[in-house]
Amino acid sequence: MFLKSSALFAATLLGAKSAFAKILDAGSLPEGKLSLYTVANRERLAVTYRNSLGEYCQDALQALNWLLRCHITNETTEMDLRVLEYVNRLDNTLGGGNEIHVISGYRSPSYNRNLRNHSHGVAKNSFHMKGMAIDLAFPGIPLEKVRRAALALAAGGVGFYPREGFVHVDAGHFRAWHG
Repeated sequence: MFLKSSALFAATLLGAKSAFAKILDAGSLPEGKLSLYTVANRERLAVTYRNSLGEYCQDALQALNWLLRCHITNETTEMDLRVLEYVNRLDNTLGGGNEIHVISGYRSPSYNRNLRNHSHGVAKNSFHMKGMAIDLAFPGIPLEKVRRAALALAAGGVGFYPREGFVHVDAGHFRAWHG
């Protein structure tokens, strides 16, 4: 199971969508499930976006794109599968089935520009604008534990923002910082 899950994640990181399912035998993979709550919009979504054969559900991905939209402009983007898989693996590492609180998903360029003008530490070319980043918290799980779990996965960027109450994860190269 671990090897199949690792192969699934590696294939996703390499950009494969569902073709990797043919590489693996037809045994079962862990389903890709997320339960999200957006703090700004107060919306919830519990969805299975990938089945045990590694096939993605387009309706579920569209629902995730809408839920993770820019909460200021309502603009959407296609969220990067690598960041969704990263969040899924992080959830599973932390016990699975958690309702994950999303502080920020996609950010429109205008909203990102506004954030840059009013706060420090907001990247000009933020991964949020590319649908490659999510700021999140797991209620009931200390942020430091979430940060350590994300670092252990080493699947992308990990920013730690304890004062703001979230951990940033993204589908970029592995790096870590404290905000």
